[in-house]
Amino acid sequence: MILISRLIFHRDYVGLTLWPFIILRERHLKTDTVLINHERIHLRQQRELWLLAFYLWYLSEWLIRSLYYWDRYKAYRNLSFEREAYGNEQDLKYLQGRKPFSFLHYY
Repeated sequence: MILISRLIFHRDYVGLTLWPFIILRERHLKTDTVLINHERIHLRQQRELWLLAFYLWYLSEWLIRSLYYWDRYKAYRNLSFEREAYGNEQDLKYLQGRKPFSFLHYY
């Protein structure tokens, strides 16, 4: 399910996935197939790790990478979950053949 909300976004971020919702900053983004595919990859990651484990892993990895890079955005872009999503967002058939826990290949 896709929701629209401008209230929760910081700077240039336009999409966010909180199971079972994809939250977008603007209504017109619903037609951005690459963005929607990126967020659907996150839905799959969240489902296979069961939400709590996903969010704990995401936050832990972000904290560690933030200390490593001394740059919050660079840390975000290098999270295993984000690397998988960004690396495959253009492949609209990616989720059809994706193996469980594929984000581990990006760790």
